[in-house]
Amino acid sequence: MSFGEKLLPVLDKYKKLNIRHRSSQLVKRVGITTLALTTLTFSSAAAAGSEEDLQTIYHVYMGSEYVGAVTSQDEVKAVLEEKLEKAQKEYSDYQVDFDHEVTYIPENVFEASKTNNQQVIESLNQSVAVEANAFALVVDNKPVAYVKDEQAAEEALKAFKLNYVSEEELAELETRKKDSSTTSLPALKENETRLLEVSFKENVDVKKAQVKPEEMMSPEEAADFLKKGALEEKKYKVQEGDSLSTIAEDHQLTTGTLLKLNEGLKEDDALKVGAELNVTVYEPLVHVLVKKEANKIEKIAYDKEVEEDSSMNKGDTKVKQEGQDGEKSVTFETTEVNGSQISKNVKEEKKLKDPVKYIVVKGTKAIPSRGSGSFAWPTNGGYISSKQGQRWGKMHKGIDIARPSDRTIKSVDNGRVVSAGWDDGGYGNKVIIDHGNGYRTLYAHLDSISVSAGQTVERGQKLGIMGETGEATGVHLHIEIFKNGSLINPLDVL
Repeated sequence: MSFGEKLLPVLDKYKKLNIRHRSSQLVKRVGITTLALTTLTFSSAAAAGSEEDLQTIYHVYMGSEYVGAVTSQDEVKAVLEEKLEKAQKEYSDYQVDFDHEVTYIPENVFEASKTNNQQVIESLNQSVAVEANAFALVVDNKPVAYVKDEQAAEEALKAFKLNYVSEEELAELETRKKDSSTTSLPALKENETRLLEVSFKENVDVKKAQVKPEEMMSPEEAADFLKKGALEEKKYKVQEGDSLSTIAEDHQLTTGTLLKLNEGLKEDDALKVGAELNVTVYEPLVHVLVKKEANKIEKIAYDKEVEEDSSMNKGDTKVKQEGQDGEKSVTFETTEVNGSQISKNVKEEKKLKDPVKYIVVKGTKAIPSRGSGSFAWPTNGGYISSKQGQRWGKMHKGIDIARPSDRTIKSVDNGRVVSAGWDDGGYGNKVIIDHGNGYRTLYAHLDSISVSAGQTVERGQKLGIMGETGEATGVHLHIEIFKNGSLINPLDVL
């Protein structure tokens, strides 16, 4: 029978006496195990030599795995203790230990040729790793982050909650829950808000664990990890021609989300080529459910009413009664998940002040020479061949309309003809109408004119025929519009 076969039952018998290299009971345990193995060795090999020739070797195990035999366990222990001390200094904030128990089983032999101290030490150095005592944040039975103790775990969970509620609100809620005398809550004051519940949607627990020290996190890091999830941040360098909307679209984001991911960035900011933007979409590992009860004093918008008065000129208005918003007290409950509201239920609504209607009086009396302020199109169809703005090195004051269905030119509103005739300044045949309400209109390049100065005209009345008189490059109508003496864009009112 080989030594290994003889050793197995002894290992089973003395398993509870496994000698860990840091145990304070080392000497006592070595003595017991040595005695047992000495008996075994003598009984099987008494004829091989005398007791004086015996040597003690040590069989080294890492957990249940056999590593090898050494002539001195002290040499192995010294190396391991040095490795542990180094780890304890490097990770001084944590309680560290080896991930496997190292045990030594002595054997008395006549020949120590099967030992190899250096090989065993090198093997242990490579195989034995240092672990830290930790507490795991467990989400739906899955460990996701590790901190040094239970207090750090509670701090991490609290820090995560504080992303969505204030510390004062959370403290008030916890105090209220501890107060057993609180059976019902008092009515809310005006514009007051209070928390009803702060909880996790997922099943979140804290459990003891052992992990590599480099996996440990501070409470702040753990809270940030719970918020952002396992995704690494992705950065995008701004290219020439980029805009916030195109960058967002290229990364399947909305512009609003892109702005949230990059604090300090505003929608109207100019993007600098080469600047880095965060384009990561985070998926939180935990979702905080917040229920609130709030009271708000809200406005009740006033109604508007128009009364017609036939004694007032058309286009004139006057305020008969100023409007005033009313007020109501609204109490409601909201539910938020990670800061986004998912429901709002009104519990009570009470009117505090009635709104006062806004009433305006509008004149309906028509005056042929006074415009209503509502402009008609001056031709029968056609298209805009030139808009207002810089053209050919100078300002084009109005718009040009060409190719109508017929060439009739019409007044855009009621008014009085100020002038009608030839213009030496390049307009050719020109008509100007004062609409009596601050507006004046000018019609140029007419082939012929059908009205005269001082004449009252109605909205849509014929003024003449479209032509190309004056400095015109083709048959069209040039129209300009003035308000209180200032030139405006005809397309703003036509």
